[in-house]
Amino acid sequence: MYRQKMEELKKWKESSHRKPLIIRGARQVGKTWLMKEFGRNFYEKIAYINFDDNTRMNKLFEEDFDLERIIQGLKIESGVNIEPENTLIILDEIQETPKALKALKYFCENAREYHVVSAGSLLGVAMHSGTSFPVGKVDFLDLTPLSFYEFLEAIGEKELLKLLKNNDFNMIEVFSTKLKEFLKLYYYIGGMPEAVNSYVENKNLLEVRDIQKKLLAAYEQDFSKHAPNNIVPRIRQLWNNIPTQLAKENKKFIYGLVRQGARAREYELALSWLIDCGLIYQVNRVNTSKIPLSAYQDFNAFKLYLLDVGLLSALSGIDDKTLLEGNDIFEEFKGSLTEQYVLCQLKQCTNLEVFYWSSDTGTSEVDFITQIGRNNIPIEVKASENLQAKSLKTFVQKYQTKINVRTSMSSYRKEDWVINIPLYNIGNIEKINNTLINI
Repeated sequence: MYRQKMEELKKWKESSHRKPLIIRGARQVGKTWLMKEFGRNFYEKIAYINFDDNTRMNKLFEEDFDLERIIQGLKIESGVNIEPENTLIILDEIQETPKALKALKYFCENAREYHVVSAGSLLGVAMHSGTSFPVGKVDFLDLTPLSFYEFLEAIGEKELLKLLKNNDFNMIEVFSTKLKEFLKLYYYIGGMPEAVNSYVENKNLLEVRDIQKKLLAAYEQDFSKHAPNNIVPRIRQLWNNIPTQLAKENKKFIYGLVRQGARAREYELALSWLIDCGLIYQVNRVNTSKIPLSAYQDFNAFKLYLLDVGLLSALSGIDDKTLLEGNDIFEEFKGSLTEQYVLCQLKQCTNLEVFYWSSDTGTSEVDFITQIGRNNIPIEVKASENLQAKSLKTFVQKYQTKINVRTSMSSYRKEDWVINIPLYNIGNIEKINNTLINI
């Protein structure tokens, strides 16, 4: 399995400004695999240490931050003779030993020659819970589930992937039917590595769904195991309510749908916990198209999405026949699943900040808006080949934006005021945008 983030890890290794690296991401997105694969491919030796339920490591970091003593302890624990020039030190589930997190500061300041990479499923929670965190002394890398592009590579469709990445629109049109079928498959399987691996090996969609259900159950167990007891019920309520919220025509999150009479302040901690764990994305509203968009976001109006489109289809109870063959029952939810997919591709394939726009009157809404360079790019999402985009047209007339995107099952086309990007190529939005600017 190939992960695009491997390219960023290679750059980190070669950087003269390299700091200890922290990989952030939800449980089971492939952090441990990525660190080990990186070590196998680019280092002579790997010193792997897992801090989960490891009392020896708690004691090692409890005493002081004498790096010579710590390195000796890591050598003994891993069974590897750690040498700065050829050894990757992997500290897994590092949040279980908060003082190990703090020690990264001393590696940065006094032992930059060591290559240290760390990860943890609940690192985001640890970082916001008062843990002494080495601000400015570490590099970060965010790992998400596999994008649609990575999924195509995993199932052996490298030539199709090459067409998409090169924006070879004539050839893409030739194979559009095939790409649409793979896209439907991805809506069901998503990008969780275990689910993708299972499909690659067995082509059994029922087995894929079983894996997804077990993952969802594991997340729910994490709520009880790691979250403060007083917010666990609210975390569950928020988590299980997301499909209902996305099924609405107006997808703005409404607390009253979680529980009658619910107020935002009752759920603030639960929402922060899910975001910090990397399990959900919060997309805030903007009501303007000024730059930078981040300065104009409304934190009280937002939409929530899961980390993976396949997990949303599993949590929503959509079976393979409904999704892959299509029927009337599915039609209403198809738009929600498509919007979830597009948001995930923007998060997985780019480093862009994503918002949504709605008018003050609430009569018009654009699904997403992002800033690429000095341009704000509105994005209207269509689940089928429907090319109507009334809200997008309202937005363009109001703000006179130069590049406007509709993404749908239709082929690539450039019209006077809008560009249609096929859904299966939305991950390449930055390259498409840059090409248009240079025309």
